[in-house]
Amino acid sequence: MEALESLLSKQDIYRVLMFIIFIFVIIMLIINIYKRKKAEEMLLKTQQLLDELKVQDEVTTEFFTNVSHELRTPLNVMLSGLQLIELYIQKGMIKEQGVNLHKKIDAIKQNSLRLLKLINNLIDMTKISSGFYELQLKNCNIVSVVEESVLSMIEYVESKNIECIFDTEVEEMYMDCDPEKIERVMLNLLSNAAKFTPRDGKIYVNIYERKDKVEISVKDTGIGIAKDKQKVIFDRFKQIEGASRDSKDKGSGIGLYLVKSMVELHNGNIKLKSELGKGSEFIITFPIENINKTHNKINKELSKEVKSQWVNYEKNELAVLELSDLLSGNVK
Repeated sequence: MEALESLLSKQDIYRVLMFIIFIFVIIMLIINIYKRKKAEEMLLKTQQLLDELKVQDEVTTEFFTNVSHELRTPLNVMLSGLQLIELYIQKGMIKEQGVNLHKKIDAIKQNSLRLLKLINNLIDMTKISSGFYELQLKNCNIVSVVEESVLSMIEYVESKNIECIFDTEVEEMYMDCDPEKIERVMLNLLSNAAKFTPRDGKIYVNIYERKDKVEISVKDTGIGIAKDKQKVIFDRFKQIEGASRDSKDKGSGIGLYLVKSMVELHNGNIKLKSELGKGSEFIITFPIENINKTHNKINKELSKEVKSQWVNYEKNELAVLELSDLLSGNVK
């Protein structure tokens, strides 16, 4: 009898335990369902926010593009007017009469070009961000394209008492590229190097052959870039800052973002090596296509056609445009 009662009590305890476990499982299921519902609600809200941000971004992009185009049109008219005025002065149709008109015209021109550069960069930035930026590819000798870019800058760089040294391991390396975009990449890097390199400094541009790749190095003896800035230097609206920098040297923070984007559109990559007080080195790597030296003579001629499609203003217009930040500060 006592053994039966003992057995019944064990069965009761077992039932109670099973009931508790059952209740616990039910509670956990309810909690999980509640959490899942909350997570789904959060995910839905997040998706709605992302959709709203996407719409806002598209509106902002469209606004930037439209405003930039509207601003560029009157600037082009102003620059054309300046060109006409200079022509009249040359022909004696306008007399200076003791007023240095050339100096005043240069001031207007350089500051207009500075604004035009910013507007063009904004247009290009919005096109790249929205995926509508296209390359006009040609089979070009990349060495010639880079060399022409450097030559177009030497006069302005040397005017700051900065020596610009170009060297290459090979004379011909062909690749499919957009020569205007490559020129803009080089001019932007050279402009930055000149901007942050003190007088009597040096800028080195070197081209190396790396198996099936070409490596382009732009190195300067300037003020360098701090370590914490190097991580974000290619982000939009991030500005180059070094050991000492005047407010007049500050740019829009778009240039290096465009440089990186244009390099990557060519299936290349760019990296930075820099140390404060010792200068900076930007290294670009492009894949190349090895072609016989007698390959299509027309393509060799195309590789020398480093021309801008922006403002038909003067021979080295793209170099002048990229250097407008430097020159406008020196023109009063």
